[in-house]
Amino acid sequence: MPTRWNYPEPALQDELRKIANAIVAPGKGILAADESVSTCGKRLADVGLENTEENRRKYRQLLFTTDKQLGDYISGVILFHETVYQKADDGTPFIELLKQRGIIPGIKVDTGVIPLMGSLDECTTQGLDDLGKRCAQYKKDGCHFGKWRCVLKITEFTPSYQAIIENANVLARYASICQSNRIVPIVEPEILCDGDHDIERCQKVTETVLAFVYKALADHNIFLEGTLLKPNMVTGGSSCSMKFSKEEIGKYTVVALSRTVPPAVPGITFLSGGQSEEEATCNLDAMNRYPGKKPWALTFSFGRALQASVLKAWGGKEENIAAGQQELLIRAKANSEASMGKYEAGSVQGKAGEQGLFIKDHAY
Repeated sequence: MPTRWNYPEPALQDELRKIANAIVAPGKGILAADESVSTCGKRLADVGLENTEENRRKYRQLLFTTDKQLGDYISGVILFHETVYQKADDGTPFIELLKQRGIIPGIKVDTGVIPLMGSLDECTTQGLDDLGKRCAQYKKDGCHFGKWRCVLKITEFTPSYQAIIENANVLARYASICQSNRIVPIVEPEILCDGDHDIERCQKVTETVLAFVYKALADHNIFLEGTLLKPNMVTGGSSCSMKFSKEEIGKYTVVALSRTVPPAVPGITFLSGGQSEEEATCNLDAMNRYPGKKPWALTFSFGRALQASVLKAWGGKEENIAAGQQELLIRAKANSEASMGKYEAGSVQGKAGEQGLFIKDHAY
């Protein structure tokens, strides 16, 4: 195995490390607002709005003009391409609004999942061809971290070796391109919660997938201190007949991560995976209360689990903007507390706190 390779230049190491550490600073996490045009349209349809660029802009404006207190809980926001270049009513670019709140702008850079030929309905993620060019432009335009989502499914025969190794290598190549453009890569190998598997099966699959991912990152000489991981929580499948407590989810998740994620990684920013707002917050809190070794920050990178109550309170009406923003602040603060193991279950009653957010075969 060749061992003659170079670490990034010290200045690049320092820049990537600084960005990654700022994102997972104590009590802070990520708002994932990177829904595609079609997915954002579904959210708007729920509140009776047409899927137009203007309506999408108005909704994102609601999020990004929330009181500057939001920056106490949210360290970064993942944007969709369209959103990077949109502006508020007064002409202020959304990127600037985030900076004013001490929030780091990030960008979703994959271009979606596609079928993996020869597999059992598995997939890979596309977007590598022009990624270097796009990352260079995004960095110039103010985005300092990226996100790339790969998707794996648990069935009797999947995820397959083919799907695991293909997606691990795609994530590693993405991470390499990001780092070469001074962008921190968030590595997201999402194992969907679809299925009737129990929590132990999810743990074993999660450990296997992450082992392949970190082997691929090592093969591509990725600077781990300048990366973040965005995994699924270890839970039973959505159709599993058994129910598992937040304490069990916390334990199984931390154990799986402790066996696979190097301590050089600054932080782990969990996706909510269709859990309700309250479930996602409670499970994150349970992980941080679990007494096992945790050399990385355990925090959040939630989309639906930070926005469901916002949308319900707003309802697409101008007069409800403040109410929607208040819901965002409340849930962001709850997740901030959970990231430090200080959230009291049930202490926050959001408009959609217990509403299930599961979407079968979820795609962005």
